[in-house]
Amino acid sequence: MKTLLGLASLALMLAPYSHAQNNDAGETLYKLYCTQCHGINGDGKGVNAAQMSVQPRSHIDREEMMARSNDELFKVIEQGGKSIDKSNLMPAWGDNFSDDEITALVAHLRSLCCEDN
Repeated sequence: MKTLLGLASLALMLAPYSHAQNNDAGETLYKLYCTQCHGINGDGKGVNAAQMSVQPRSHIDREEMMARSNDELFKVIEQGGKSIDKSNLMPAWGDNFSDDEITALVAHLRSLCCEDN
């Protein structure tokens, strides 16, 4: 019983660290690969946006982002915009990112839309 309590305590201590670490990885990936279109602040106003026929999504729009499930966000990152009937200008990143990296990106997207902006 003592071992079980010890393991449960360890899991509780590590859970916030793992989430924070995951979000840090997602933020790093976002800055490297997503800001050119979606903007430094996630507002959809990246340097490439002016030349695009379809404007990139604002990831800080809480209403729009909360209308999408984590599975949909994962799918659009992995398979591109066409996979969820959105713009084909959103590329598929599945060949570039691991599932863990895509999950980290989804976590970062959630932090962008859920923080007070």
